[in-house]
Amino acid sequence: MDLHENDRKKYKNETFLGSFEFALTGIKTAFNDEKNIRKHMAFSALAIFFGLFFHLSVSEWLWIFLSIFLVVIMEILNSVVENIVDLATNYHYHFLAKKAKDMAAGAVLLVAIFSVIVGFMIFGPKIWRLIFLKS
Repeated sequence: MDLHENDRKKYKNETFLGSFEFALTGIKTAFNDEKNIRKHMAFSALAIFFGLFFHLSVSEWLWIFLSIFLVVIMEILNSVVENIVDLATNYHYHFLAKKAKDMAAGAVLLVAIFSVIVGFMIFGPKIWRLIFLKS
């Protein structure tokens, strides 16, 4: 199907504002359609709350925000892979499609593990001191 020039412009981001709007639509779509992103955002809010409570340093905040953004970005990319694979296979099983989806899910898992490690390294000692060393 060949689009006419006027129709093609509807799908093309010709301005910075247009690109920004498409990007925000993509984030909104991911948040609305993917329950795992909503779960990650809930944990992110919890990490931010604890960060405020414990008065994190700038470098600690950088690690927390790096972890948050990596998980959300990887979850969005995982959803992209899943959607493209489903489109290409028309929802039919194919071994290579399964491999692609499993590898994308594995990438999310690795980033989530990284984030948990960062959380333990930053919050663990602070929680330990709060529980056991405070009189």
